[in-house]
Amino acid sequence: MSPRLDDGSAGESVEVTSTWYAHTRDRTWTCAPPPSDVWTFHRSLSEYSPTPLIELPTLATELGVGHVFAKDESLRLGLPAFKSLGASWAVHRLVRDLHGDEPITIVSATDGNHGRAIAHWARRLSHRATVVIPSGVHPDAVQAIRDEGAAVVTIEGTYDDAVAMAADLAAGSGRALVQDTAWDGYEEVPGWIVEGYSTMFTETDEQLRASARDRPDLVVVPVGVGSLLQAAITHYRQDSEGPTIASVEPEAASFMATSLAAGRPVTVATGTTIMAGLNCGTPSSLAWPFMARGLDAAIAVGDGDVDAAVRDLSALGVPAGPCGAAGLAGLRVALADDTAHRRHHLGLLPTSAVLLIVTEGVDANPAVAPT
Repeated sequence: MSPRLDDGSAGESVEVTSTWYAHTRDRTWTCAPPPSDVWTFHRSLSEYSPTPLIELPTLATELGVGHVFAKDESLRLGLPAFKSLGASWAVHRLVRDLHGDEPITIVSATDGNHGRAIAHWARRLSHRATVVIPSGVHPDAVQAIRDEGAAVVTIEGTYDDAVAMAADLAAGSGRALVQDTAWDGYEEVPGWIVEGYSTMFTETDEQLRASARDRPDLVVVPVGVGSLLQAAITHYRQDSEGPTIASVEPEAASFMATSLAAGRPVTVATGTTIMAGLNCGTPSSLAWPFMARGLDAAIAVGDGDVDAAVRDLSALGVPAGPCGAAGLAGLRVALADDTAHRRHHLGLLPTSAVLLIVTEGVDANPAVAPT
């Protein structure tokens, strides 16, 4: 089965030019919590320690809010991005529940961090990995995957093309697909990956309580296929009083506003962006219902906005890569025009606390436009 979605007309792509989309979420809808044994598993790993939650008063002043916190995922379980949370849990579940001690080759597609994490955890658990990589991924990120011992297959095509090839490669005997996007008939493993990301938000709750705060008022999440956003929505929509949640994606790969406006998942054409890990044109089928019901706003950003955010976060001691800096860039873009209307929609007051999910460090995907 092909891991593709479209907008209902074969071959049609939809161009997204708007940088802001105000979505009306279902305020009566709530989510069940993820399994409690996810965090227990992560804390059992020798590499585990909570990633920093850094308060940035300079940005709070700039943005006209009370507090800005950055969840810094630049070093997570020995790797420079949050993806290790989902990969470690999914590979653990795959081996434990489906394959036991049988040696397998774990296959995945990636535009950077996910593939490196899959290769790392496959090697840690004495399995092999094959990773399919589309055009536009920085050579340093590709080499980092090879350095984890994976066999790398590079293609001239999009992320969606790489996902389709990985699914085909995984169909052979002794192989298993561990992909962080879902489609009809392939949802169990992507669900495990989403569960793995829940540790980040559990940690953040504890860290905010240590700062005498209950939870943030606004959470800003970078989006590739939507799995991390699904984890955020699952965490914060366990009751109807949760914070406002905004997504941020590249203008070059912006399916969110089009999909929300259409009321269904829409595949868009993708371009070139320094946000390689977010350069995805198709939403995960598993994440889509969560986005449709639980998201408040969708923001699209350009490379120039992100480049500035990378430099500004670095100056403040947060070593963000382009995908990690997208949240700050998105919030700046959202508040640049029609500030009063957008602030009202986002629920922002002068006393509000904003949480930026900084998904990767500078070592994950260098902030250089791909060629």
